[in-house]
Amino acid sequence: MVSDAGRSPGPGLSGKSGGTAGGSALSWRAMDTTVRANAWDDPRWQASAHRWVTERLTAHGTPPTGAIEEVRVRPWSVTHRVPTTAGVAWFKANTPGCAYEAGLAASLAAWAPGRVLAPLAVDASRGWLLTADAGPTLREVVAKDRLLPTWTAMLQSYAALQRDLAAHTLEMLAQGVPDHRPQHLPARLTALLADPRIQADLGPDRQAAVNEVATDVAGWCAELSADGIPATLQHDDLTDANVFPDGDRFRFFDWGDSSVAHPFGSLLVAIGFAAYLLELDPGVPERDRLRDAYLEPWTDLARPAGLRRSASLACRVTRVSKALAWQRALHEPAVPVDPDVRTAVADWLGELTEPPPL
Repeated sequence: MVSDAGRSPGPGLSGKSGGTAGGSALSWRAMDTTVRANAWDDPRWQASAHRWVTERLTAHGTPPTGAIEEVRVRPWSVTHRVPTTAGVAWFKANTPGCAYEAGLAASLAAWAPGRVLAPLAVDASRGWLLTADAGPTLREVVAKDRLLPTWTAMLQSYAALQRDLAAHTLEMLAQGVPDHRPQHLPARLTALLADPRIQADLGPDRQAAVNEVATDVAGWCAELSADGIPATLQHDDLTDANVFPDGDRFRFFDWGDSSVAHPFGSLLVAIGFAAYLLELDPGVPERDRLRDAYLEPWTDLARPAGLRRSASLACRVTRVSKALAWQRALHEPAVPVDPDVRTAVADWLGELTEPPPL
């Protein structure tokens, strides 16, 4: 999925106005029974959200200076741009299935200061997140000839963050971060494959192929559960669009797809996307360099061959995590779902029959 907070959303996005910040005749308690949590086009929802934004920014001493505008709306989230006396701020609201991101973002800022995008304010119960503009993302500033060394350093930094966050696994689960630890994925896969809508999207041939590999998935998950690598936060959408450069360091954001899982699953998207950017064919040394850079912070826990084996297996089973993330995001969507993502759950399950990207 696409990052929605903490940065300029760039060209090509909706400029529809969300109206000016202001009051509403309804209190939130009254609205709670009359307005869906993700009724983002409802003027009452907008008024409540804009009032919250105005109150929080005013408390920071940086009140809005103009109209609050909706700049991006997706089935799973909406983003508003807020001009303030201190520059642009960004408001993001998630659909209920992804609402845990707001509380998680606040906790991460406390657990890993300077290594994640720290929010200005959150309302964890409503999945609302307010951040200051953090400038251009890594994708927007890195020249193509610097992509490989920059991605290498970024992946090492992210792995070190994951290791430190492993101490907070139980706290993240208590906050509602989805539990995608390997021991739970086989049962989750079974439930997905039993869903008639997913069966229809898979079609009989793909479903038969996925059913056949499900036994292998259970074995891979058992192996990952016993490999000695601790469960931690797994971003699930780690690309250079979800990272801010900070001198020679990096700050990570956009946790709406994340889960508590085997950490190496983050390589599924990261390596796949890096390979696309760098035009790397399977098996080329540059892919190994990226993988090994990520694995270096874990080398005290297992031998290199074991780490590489776990990385390969994690990339395979994390396709179940991706399917689950899309299932959450598309449940009771706020706006119509585009045809190109409507079958995302089934499409990720179908990928289980394919080799991993490394």
